[in-house]
Amino acid sequence: MQHINKILEKSIREHWEELALTDFNGISLQYRDIARKVAKLHLLFEQAGIKEGDKIALCGRNSTQWSVAFIGALTYGAVPVPILHEFKAETIQHIVNHSDAGILFVDDTIWETLSAEEMPAVNGFFNISEFNLLLSRSEKIDYARANLNALFGNRYPERFTREDVVYKAPDMENLAIINYTSGSTGFSKGVMIPYRAISSNIEFALTKLTFLGPGDNLICMLPLAHMYGLAIEMLHPLSRGCHVYFLTRVPSPKIIMEAFAKAKPRLIIAVPLILEKIIKTKIFPLLDKPYMKLLMTMPFVNDHLLNKIKAKLEETFGGQLYEMIIGGAALNADVERFLRRINFPYTVGYGMTECAPLISYAGHEINHPGSCGQIVDGMEMKVLSDDPQHQAGELIVRGNNVMLGYYKNPEATADALRDGWLYTGDLCNVDEDGFIYIRGRNKNMILGPSGQNIYPEEIEQKLNNMPYINESLVVEREHKLVALINPDFDNLAAQGIEGNDVVKQMRENIALLNKELPGYSQIADLEIFEEEFEKTPKRSIRRYLYQ
Repeated sequence: MQHINKILEKSIREHWEELALTDFNGISLQYRDIARKVAKLHLLFEQAGIKEGDKIALCGRNSTQWSVAFIGALTYGAVPVPILHEFKAETIQHIVNHSDAGILFVDDTIWETLSAEEMPAVNGFFNISEFNLLLSRSEKIDYARANLNALFGNRYPERFTREDVVYKAPDMENLAIINYTSGSTGFSKGVMIPYRAISSNIEFALTKLTFLGPGDNLICMLPLAHMYGLAIEMLHPLSRGCHVYFLTRVPSPKIIMEAFAKAKPRLIIAVPLILEKIIKTKIFPLLDKPYMKLLMTMPFVNDHLLNKIKAKLEETFGGQLYEMIIGGAALNADVERFLRRINFPYTVGYGMTECAPLISYAGHEINHPGSCGQIVDGMEMKVLSDDPQHQAGELIVRGNNVMLGYYKNPEATADALRDGWLYTGDLCNVDEDGFIYIRGRNKNMILGPSGQNIYPEEIEQKLNNMPYINESLVVEREHKLVALINPDFDNLAAQGIEGNDVVKQMRENIALLNKELPGYSQIADLEIFEEEFEKTPKRSIRRYLYQ
């Protein structure tokens, strides 16, 4: 297995003159620019007394400079600690302190909300966009930042070349990254990712996603402070000479569409929401029109229309798409059936922060409907069930991708890691070909009146396919199942359905759904939510808030 730092070193040298990073409608950096900035950061860390294994926290929106700061810390042998910029100030300060970070790179807007007094162990606070010093508690840091250009000139008196790019490669079992989870359980834990795990993930992506080559474009839409975005949307493409665009603002549909048109990405990594919204708002209403329903019954016309829809959809994503990988949650069943029908090149993967993040993947050519692929190279799996094909059980995994444990949390570590196996907490089935089908979270399972296992996620998926439902949660209240529903108010209003009629429509949906469900898992009542449910940055609903 190649070391991630050596993979980056090799890629930077080989693609020296190529474009590497671009802030959409902002600055661009070539691979040589990354190398130069990283070299300056290494000098800064060295002069500031930062040692291998010291923690360096980063908190900001996705950007070229965020990426440079992360690579600078990682290739120096320090331990970067990415922090989601959506976290509240108290949470950011808690993570900075808990991680023992000595330096914090932070966005201006976030810095305004923080209190340096609440982070007494941090010696230097830097603006992440310019690497300017915001606050220092160290004369070494003051001197290093003030004299950085002179120090750089002394270190490289002739000129800085690709031969000067030589990065440290600490032991594979050493701690490389601490990534704090943003899970739906409400408790943020510091996942300790070793070099082994991040290197294994990048090597797998380089081996399997061979349709990507130097110069190909990607758009990074997921937060870089989340392992999925960090590993697969940033480190992986940089490792093969690709060009990564960052949507530095909130990725609204308008901005995303503009970025697709400009960048024409070869690979898109996304959460289901992006794809589902496009299909459910742009395509399904069109197919529901009476004349379209009639045309779709005519064999040759049907094929022609579906091909036109597929071409239009691919054009929406820039026209150069080879594959879209969906992760973070299951894909809506109706949307998946439609995508299969038009042979759209999507696939669904599965992972978790504790595996940095990959657990399973299969290319769109071979993946099975409803599946999230097969176990990735370097990993093995078991399903804790007597009959995994027909009876769901908890998925446990072990191998190269698995974390070292949770930072300063031996109890949580002992609970998750047992005899070398990581207990994922996810329930699944596995078919005879090794394809995994996630059924729900173990801790979300509800015990029915006669001991039946009820998986709320499976009911929610059916409910989300009903008319005018944006999203839903199924919870247990006084031993009865209650559906919490956020209706699609825009669509309802367009059909003239408002006020009490909304509740009536939702009750009709529940009645139809209950006809499909066994008696023990029927919905007894519903609650309407005016706003979307609160989400984690990877768009999972924070279920614990609604129990």
